[in-house]
Amino acid sequence: MNQPRFRLAVAPLRRGAERMPARSRPNVEQVVAQLRPEEPLHCLRPATLRANARAFVDAFPGETLYAVKCNPDPRVLALLWQGGVRAFDCASPAEVVLVRQLLPEAAIHYMHPVKARGAIAEAWSRHGVRDFAFDSEAELEKILAATAGGSDLGLILRLALPKGGAALDLSGKFGAEPAEAAHLLRLARPHAERLGIAFHVGSQCTEPAAWGRAIRLAGEVIARAGLKVDILDVGGGFPVPYPGSAVPDLARFMDAISGEAAALRARLGALAPARLWAEPGRALVAAGISVVVQVQARRGGMLHINDGIYGSLSDAGALNWRFPARLLRASEAAPQDFGFFGPTCDSLDRMNGPFRLPGDVREGDWIEIGQLGAYGATLRTAFNGFDRARFVEVSDPPLLA
Repeated sequence: MNQPRFRLAVAPLRRGAERMPARSRPNVEQVVAQLRPEEPLHCLRPATLRANARAFVDAFPGETLYAVKCNPDPRVLALLWQGGVRAFDCASPAEVVLVRQLLPEAAIHYMHPVKARGAIAEAWSRHGVRDFAFDSEAELEKILAATAGGSDLGLILRLALPKGGAALDLSGKFGAEPAEAAHLLRLARPHAERLGIAFHVGSQCTEPAAWGRAIRLAGEVIARAGLKVDILDVGGGFPVPYPGSAVPDLARFMDAISGEAAALRARLGALAPARLWAEPGRALVAAGISVVVQVQARRGGMLHINDGIYGSLSDAGALNWRFPARLLRASEAAPQDFGFFGPTCDSLDRMNGPFRLPGDVREGDWIEIGQLGAYGATLRTAFNGFDRARFVEVSDPPLLA
């Protein structure tokens, strides 16, 4: 398949992956020793991506929809497919086209609650998409008009949640308030082959009970509507560990969801959703990619590196998140905390960390930064001309700490 046809829907990495059989993939140190890269080097871990996908699919008591926005690189999507993911949460026409062309048998669910009419019509008529999210009467009318009353339509209502404790709260932009949500379910039911209710507890949510509270709220809305709902979509937000953060095991989240879903069925009886969906992103792909950067200068406790907030490290700057980092050479120096400056001329291109590294780090050294498979490559820009990067496959386990 001709990969450049997907370029508009993926991160702006200018060179293709250097593929090799699994038995001969090098580790990160070997790649750096051979290439001595002066541009950011994205290190893809195929085994990690397949294993993470399989673990989630096996643990979740329903259908797993990968959130394509988290990392739409075709290599990543193909590896998740190999790990058992068969459905994808898309939010734009480009994502729909990407998944349909790369994985023709995949189920695509258009889960953005606000869409252009043309985007709905194209997804429906050209790409076989049958499930669409909405959170208002106007959006519902838009979907019905763009699909021209076609059969096999799935309508998934996005429910608003109260502000929660996730690292990235998502309660302010989308979702129908509970009282309005019941009315919208009643409006949608006559048109829907499949009627669903969805929510999102927020990104990087470390509290399993948040899903339980949201499921109970969804149950209240269904009871108020007084009609059968087929699907309960528990959204994404499943967290991964970063330095300084404690994350419960995946089983804790699955137990909370399964337990509350069972209680919901007991309360609602025939009205209760029979099917569960989830939309993980970060939990599947964060550990699957690291980025190797080179130190270009040292200013005391600050290191100038060749990637930054306009590249793969947006979350390290804008959100001040910490990421695991290691120096790619032997050192007996005592570790200390460092911050990073990115390569652009913008003084905002700064990542305070702290990043724990040996105290003798110097110009010319390479540093590997882990947990960047989620949103790292996806948010890259061409600002100031620093848009070049290389992509390789490696055999290493994930860099988590």
